[in-house]
Order: sequence, then structure tokens, then C-alpha cells
Amino acid sequence: MPPSTPRSRRRARPTTGSKSREEAGLPPDLDLARREFLSAMRVEAGLSPRTLDAYGRDLDRSLGWLAKGGLKRLAQLTQAQVLDYLKSRRAQGMKEATLAREWVSLRMLLRYAQSEGWIGQSPLALMPAPKRQALLPSVLSPEEVERLLAAPDGDDWRAQRDRALLEVLYATGARVSEAVGLSTDSLAPELTSLRLHGKGDKTRIVPLGEPARLALTAWLEGGRRKRLAGRSSSHVFLGQTSKPLTRGSAWRIVRAAALKAGLSQKISPHTLRHSFATHMIESGGDLRSVQEMLGHASIRTTEVYTHLDSEHVRSIHRLYHPRG
Repeated sequence: MPPSTPRSRRRARPTTGSKSREEAGLPPDLDLARREFLSAMRVEAGLSPRTLDAYGRDLDRSLGWLAKGGLKRLAQLTQAQVLDYLKSRRAQGMKEATLAREWVSLRMLLRYAQSEGWIGQSPLALMPAPKRQALLPSVLSPEEVERLLAAPDGDDWRAQRDRALLEVLYATGARVSEAVGLSTDSLAPELTSLRLHGKGDKTRIVPLGEPARLALTAWLEGGRRKRLAGRSSSHVFLGQTSKPLTRGSAWRIVRAAALKAGLSQKISPHTLRHSFATHMIESGGDLRSVQEMLGHASIRTTEVYTHLDSEHVRSIHRLYHPRG
């Protein structure tokens, strides 16, 4: 869910505006409104640079199209113009999920504009959002996971690191950013659990199973120690130059292991997260516990895995029931 625009107090306006415009009581033009909105979201809502970039790209597309149609200020925007924009994007073959995201970005901008007094009622206030298609995440079977985890062979430092990374991703359901961001002080004594730093700077503790514990121990006491050669680093996973492993490198490790394991799907680190959650629920894990281990703010986000489990139950019924 996108953050709501702060309204409880008047904000210190960003210094991107024109003094003469403010003195004249004029609302900003489209470009300035966009810049002031993004500045406020950065300072007040604390959005990450990646999220701000996504909002910015969405608004560049929608406001750019609307400006070509003659729109100069947000107060002139009508619901009909937004509908025309969405129709144009659909004609270009855009997916509903993309349109829904762009609609949300525009709605956020209009909420901010309303709180600043630039517009009256938002033209999107009574307009339903484009419907997102409910896409179920890609999930590996337990047998496919075993093949993936066994893919890195050998005892060199790369194989030890790759095995440890894959085991941690599947054992904890960690996001790739959480895994590559692991520090040594996030490890419990005897590696019984990990402390993961998730979205919104929230932390959670997730247990480690025996296979993951053994793989991580082998990496920490073997390949990692040799790579550092007496130097110090707080990062658990290291790259080629003994600097922290990057997200991109983690993706490549997972993809390489999938290729070696003969898996035809487009496997990503998030596939292991989805597989972790699905296998937990299929094995009887309760939804609330899985939510906590995944670090989901809302249990509704976790509920998608119950749909996956329902598919599993139906397939078992079809396979084994006499009248399935």
C-alpha cells in the first residue's frame, strides 16, 4: 500500500517553487507540482530512492500525456481526461497492473495537491482503480528446491558461498536485499536464527534449519575467512573482491544454480521466498506465523499462499480421489 499523504499539519514547502507564483496565489504547473510532491514524499514519508524513482517515472508518463493534450495545472484535470489516458495506454498494450500502478501514483499526487490547496476534490476520488490481475507467484516443488540447493558443487569459496546463500534464502524466506544485507551481528549464537532487516527498517528473527546452519557455518569458517585473509568485514556474503555481495550478483547466483539444476523456469531469489511460504503452509504452518517470518505488514499479502495451497489440494484430489 502506498503511504498516505500527511495532512495533520501544514508542511514546510520545498524550496522548488517560484516566489512570484506563491505571492500571486497561483498553483504550480504540472512539472513543479510533480517535483514538490516527490520532495515531500522523500522528506516527510521517508520513501526510498527506488520508490521515488518509480513514482517519478509513472508521473512523467501520465502528466506528459496530459500536458500534450493541453493540461497546464492539476486543478484543470477531469475524470474524463484520466479515462482517456488509460484508454490510450491500453491501446499501447499496457498491462492492467502497470495501469493500476500509474493510477495510484497520480492519485497520490492529487491527494498531495488537495492537501496543499492547489485543487478542490480530486477527480479520482470517486473513480475505481484499474483492476490488477491476481497473479500467483511462481513456486518450486520440494524436489526442485533440492535440485537447486545441490547445484553449487565443489569446496572452493564460491561454491561454499553460493550454497550458503541459497540455503538461507529458502530456509528463511528472506528477500534478496535482506540476505545480501546480512551482517555478522545478525547471526544468533550457534546460528540457530537470523535477524533480518526488512522494509520500513523493521527487523524480525527467523529460525535456521540444520541444512542452512551447516552450509552457513562452512562458508563463515571456510571460504569467507580465506577471502578476507585477516581483514575485517561485517557482511556475511562477499563478492569477487571481498566487498559485500550485491543484489545483482545474488540474482546471477540463483539463475546459474537453476540452469545447472535443469530448471526451465525463470528462477529468481523471490522464487525461493515464494516456495518457502508455500511449503510452510502446505506442511501445516499457520498463516500468522508465516506472515511474521516473511515480514509482511498485512496478513492479506500472505493470504496469496493459501490460494496456492488450495491449488495443491485440488491437484491431489484430482490425482487420488476415485471421482476426482
